[in-house]
Amino acid sequence: MDPRKLLYLASIIEHGSFKKAAKHLHISQPALSTSMDRLEKSLGGKLLERGPAGIAPTLLGELLYSHARLIREEIDLAETRIQRLNDSGERILTMGTLPSLASNVIPTALRRWRVTHLSQPVRVVEKVQVELLISLMRGELEFFVGLAECYDFLDGLKQRVLFRDRLYVMGRPEHPVFRMKAITWADLAQFPWVLPMVGRQRTILEKLMNAGGVDLPRQLTECGSIDFTRSLVAESDHLALLPAHAAGSDVREGRIKLLSLTVPQMNREIAVIFRERSPLDTVSRELIAHIEVVGGELGPGLSRAHAASSGTGSTRTIPGQTVIKRLTAV
Repeated sequence: MDPRKLLYLASIIEHGSFKKAAKHLHISQPALSTSMDRLEKSLGGKLLERGPAGIAPTLLGELLYSHARLIREEIDLAETRIQRLNDSGERILTMGTLPSLASNVIPTALRRWRVTHLSQPVRVVEKVQVELLISLMRGELEFFVGLAECYDFLDGLKQRVLFRDRLYVMGRPEHPVFRMKAITWADLAQFPWVLPMVGRQRTILEKLMNAGGVDLPRQLTECGSIDFTRSLVAESDHLALLPAHAAGSDVREGRIKLLSLTVPQMNREIAVIFRERSPLDTVSRELIAHIEVVGGELGPGLSRAHAASSGTGSTRTIPGQTVIKRLTAV
């Protein structure tokens, strides 16, 4: 079979007419019809049917269409990979990551990886999860490090969990919330918050506050920048929901303090996600191995270390509310 004719078939099916497909392909309609006639003759079966809604594929046409899409995706992927080459013809390793991982985990892992990969060009793309997923499906990324998900509904994706971390409510050490003896979600909703416009942190907070019978805070600042969020939290009464490693230096130096809520929804699994038909090469696997190690070091271990250095934290059970553990010196 001529792969070019299969791509023509895909375009006809997607546009629903020979006229529109010919215009999209920049060929004449008679030439397109002739190509389909020859393809049907070579296969010994009909591929397309004309109906009230336009052109529709037969069962044989549907079968070939599924393969035609794969051929087109591979061509697009080849073009994307060629574009990733720099002026010297070297491949640029292009990976994606969540903003919360880009502030500490990924840079630390990349510095360690650089010791043995001095000249390898790397491009790090920072986006929210859904945008990373779309970029990966388009072939714009070789892999991304994000939240582990169930991708059974998407063919061709694989994932491997690298490490686990958790989200914390964060505030400045002098924040009034740390002087409260009993805390509810209603109490927390009275303070200003800084949240991303979209993403898992916002969704989790919405669900937890709704379960506590309250809406999102009225004093809400929306921003996806981790640096902006850390600065606003450290210098005002704003609260935020982030993993401990995203505010690592501020936590260690005492500019930000953690309020640990023991709820399962705030636990996260971080995974590497990639296309099954584009297996990771040695260079990528070695970078991912460093990310796995650093994530284990900077994940829950950060908050545990600071809790241990301050003595035991206090745990309170609030009737009808979430159990909240205060890390007194973090």
